This record gives sequence, C-alpha cells and structure tokens, in this order.
Amino acid sequence: MSVEIHANNVVKKYGENVIIPNLNEHIKDGEFFTLLGPSGCGKTTFLRMIAGFNSIEAGSISFNNEVINDIPAHERNIGMVFQSYAIFPHMTVRENVEYGLKLRKIPKAEMKQRVDKILEVVQISQYQDRLPERLSGGQQQRVALARAIVIHPSVLLMDEPLSNLDAKLRVEMRSAIRQVQKHVGITTVYVTHDQEEALSISDRIAVMKEGQIQQTASPHTIYTRPYNVFVSTFIGHSNLFHATIRKHAEGTAVVFKDGFSLLMDNLNDEAADGMEVVVAIRPEEFALRSGTDGLHCKVSNKVFLGKYINYELQFEDSLILPNQPSLEFTQDSGHAEEILEVNQEIILQPRVSKINVFSADGSHSLMKGATRHEQ
Repeated sequence: MSVEIHANNVVKKYGENVIIPNLNEHIKDGEFFTLLGPSGCGKTTFLRMIAGFNSIEAGSISFNNEVINDIPAHERNIGMVFQSYAIFPHMTVRENVEYGLKLRKIPKAEMKQRVDKILEVVQISQYQDRLPERLSGGQQQRVALARAIVIHPSVLLMDEPLSNLDAKLRVEMRSAIRQVQKHVGITTVYVTHDQEEALSISDRIAVMKEGQIQQTASPHTIYTRPYNVFVSTFIGHSNLFHATIRKHAEGTAVVFKDGFSLLMDNLNDEAADGMEVVVAIRPEEFALRSGTDGLHCKVSNKVFLGKYINYELQFEDSLILPNQPSLEFTQDSGHAEEILEVNQEIILQPRVSKINVFSADGSHSLMKGATRHEQ
C-alpha cells in the first residue's frame, strides 16, 4: 500500500551549515514526484531524509499521518534504487530480486509468485538465471528496480537512476520506469538534474535551488508558466528582456526598451503602471515579422538539428538582461518559409499568449493564475 508524504518545515543542517532551511511539500498517494535542480541544491539530501539515511534537525516528515522522524530506515518500508544499481555481482537476477523477500522471511511459494510477477513486469524474465556481469546497463537497472518493488514498499525512492546509462538507454529506461510505476501504483520520489527526463516522466516536478523549492507543478505548467526567472531559465531556455508596464486606454502593455509594445490581457493585479519587469521568451515563442514592428536583432550563429533550426541572436545590450549564456530563436524546419543566414538582420515578434512576465528582481510571476505550488 502506497502513502502520501508530508514534509512540514523540514530543516537539515551539517554543523552550522544549513542545507535545507525550511521545506514544505505534499507528495500525493501513488504519484510520480520528481525533485529537479542543479548539483548541490539539496534534492538528494531531502530524498535521504525521507529514506531515513539523513537526520532531520527540525520539522517533520510523515507517511500519511504518521511522523517518521524517529523511525529507523529499515523500518520505513521503502524501496530504493541507486545510481550505481547496487546489485550483488555473485547472485543471479532471480537471487538478487529474492534477496529482500528472504530477509522478510516470505514463504517460498509466495516469494516465487511475487518474483515471477515482477520479473515479467520489468521484462527481464528471460535473464533470471544470469549473473549481473552478463547484463547490459539497462538490464541491470531493471534488476535494481524489480528488487526495490518486489518487497511491496510504501514508497519508492530513486536517486539519479539513469545517469550511468548512454543517451538511447536513458530514453528507453525512463519510459520503462514510468510504465512500471503506473502498473504498480506506488508513490515514487525521483531525483534528477536532467530537465528532459523530469518533464517526460513526472506527474509533478519540484524545482529546487539552494535547499528551497522554487515551484511545484505539472511538467506542462512548469514549462509554460514558471513561477520565477530561475525556473524559467533552468527548465528549457528563456531569453530575458527588460521592459516596463504601461497602462492606457487600449489596455495593459509591456514596453521593451526600444519602444516595441505588446498588449497583454493575462497579467495579474500586481502589474502596475510604470513597473519595471523582466519578460521571458522561449526560443519557439518568437515569429518572424516583416516591416518594423518587433524586436530587432541579428543572427550570430545557426545550428541545424534536423527537425529544428536553432539560431543564436544578438540584441542591443539595453534590451536584454546581462550575463545570459545565449539568446535563441528556434524554427521548425518542416514549416520554415525562410531559412536564415548568419549576420542576417531580422525582426521577431513574441507570441503574446505564451510569454512570461516577472517582477524586476525575477522572484515571482505577474501572470494570472501563476502559482508556486500547484496541487
């Protein structure tokens, strides 16, 4: 039986060094919940606190309504899949999967039934008599997954489980993990720094930075309505522009530093006349325009990626926030009417319904309905 997980005002310290200052989160029963963020942001630390491998200095973590702070790791009924697989090299696939059941003294008939079923679910029945050295990386990861699930844990925890696989296997295995998780219906907490992996596999994603959750939402919301500039630039790519809110008879507009103006009907009540803001525009949210109405720039580089063509752009410095790694425009090569060339000067117009507007410090969104925590 899976559980809900509640983290209430959780604090993690190492001496005087605060790793997680005050974390609150609710993970739903049976959902695939991903902790996503850069290295050192606290995602693995939080996972290890759920597992019982790290102490909790303040606050509480609960499974359903039971606080687990003082429950030893081996009594929390958790399945764990590590980056390094951690399967026993001297045991066959079946023996590896049986291991946790033997520790729990499960009767032989029931053990055989449960192992047979999970080997079939993760599609490694045909390898059950092999030693791990005769398995591929993806097959070894399936063994680790089967061993974690076969004990019928309340929670499945996965720490960067695909990072040791090549690109093709990662795509294959993330699909397999998602299918297995939905098949068994177990509450799963998954740690990764890979944005594409998180977007493709999760029910909800919590984006972390410096021990704090910046936004929790569905993959679609995280990408289309990020709560702050950090989420906007960490998930995918966003081009960031200076702008000002102007209110007049026609409505509310964002006005870029070169005078180009966009009327917007989806800003919230905080958006006041004269307010300085940051406008985030993803590469696919631009459209080429003829004439003069739009953002003027020059193509500095282009990369053909088959289905897409990606252009690096050069804007006037006054238009953009400094220290951005790149400014980009993406064309769908199947629908592009004009292929651009390096050094070509172009005019781009953002798609108003798609762009995001943030406070001047980038701390929060000014879009209607944008929320830091989506249930």
